[in-house]
Amino acid sequence: MATHTLDLAAQQAVQRKREGRARGLAGVLAALAWLGAAAVTYFWPSLDDWPHSDALLAIELLLAAFSLLIAWRTRRATPADGGTVPRGWLAAAPWLLALAAGTSAWEVVTAKLEWLPRPFFAPPEALIAVFFDDYARLAASVSHSFGLLILGYAIGAATGFVVGVSIGWSRAVGYWLHPVLRLIGPLPATAWLPLAFFFFPSSFSASVFLIALASAFPVAVLTWSGVAGVSPAFYDVARTLGARPGFLIVRVAIPAALPSVFVGLFMGLGASFSVLIVAEMMGVKAGLGWYLQWAQGWAAYSNMYAGLLVMALMCSGLITLLFRVRDRLLGWQKGLLKW
Repeated sequence: MATHTLDLAAQQAVQRKREGRARGLAGVLAALAWLGAAAVTYFWPSLDDWPHSDALLAIELLLAAFSLLIAWRTRRATPADGGTVPRGWLAAAPWLLALAAGTSAWEVVTAKLEWLPRPFFAPPEALIAVFFDDYARLAASVSHSFGLLILGYAIGAATGFVVGVSIGWSRAVGYWLHPVLRLIGPLPATAWLPLAFFFFPSSFSASVFLIALASAFPVAVLTWSGVAGVSPAFYDVARTLGARPGFLIVRVAIPAALPSVFVGLFMGLGASFSVLIVAEMMGVKAGLGWYLQWAQGWAAYSNMYAGLLVMALMCSGLITLLFRVRDRLLGWQKGLLKW
């Protein structure tokens, strides 16, 4: 029995060593790929004079050094010696390799050979130039979009939450609000654009209304479903202990419905992103939607790509933050909903 246990431990040690070598190899390959991308940038002359090539070269060298650090930490920190490697580092090595290959190909077909037509396709240097030369306008657009999104989403989520709890708890409220919700809710929020810009005093307030409308419907429906699906046994036990209706709503119905509420919050946040961009393109004179339209109008496609990248990072970051809040509040359901 003891011999079998020792053999199993030896096999596990060998397996861990192999995994460490494989992970370290991925980091080394990523470092070599980024060094190759840096060599392409530095030694292969471009057909045109693109600014900020030195910045691109510095980024590629930094990513090569980071890949080597991952390889060194991965091979050195094994379970046998008690070392640990962050999970994000282990997952980053293959992506760093793929990004290095993609960046090199992008650089070759645009700046070096110009196989792709200009100005629709710009090299990485042009994208970096946007963040150096147009950072003020881009930062102002991000600030405006973020404020507009947060305000509209907060109003819509709060309204949808109150409506959902009311419909799920009270039959009388459900009798009056449920038909309205079924009639207006499925209608796309962008269909209200003409009326919103007519009735509201400013394009900003109209955009807030549209974002709130888009986010309120999924939150209301999922909150209503969560409250209505609470087991009656929970209420019976609480009433036996002398609980009043207010206590039943705040301490029983809402906590039990939180998993459904967060699904509605995720859906509402995704809907608010699309409405935000459309509203900024149609009437608001600032924000990322306006920035994209301005860049397209001036054929500044590198600015458009930079705006899309910033928008993707902002939206992904907000969803990730909402997932962190969900995992904190619903610890027993951590990992059931993936992002």
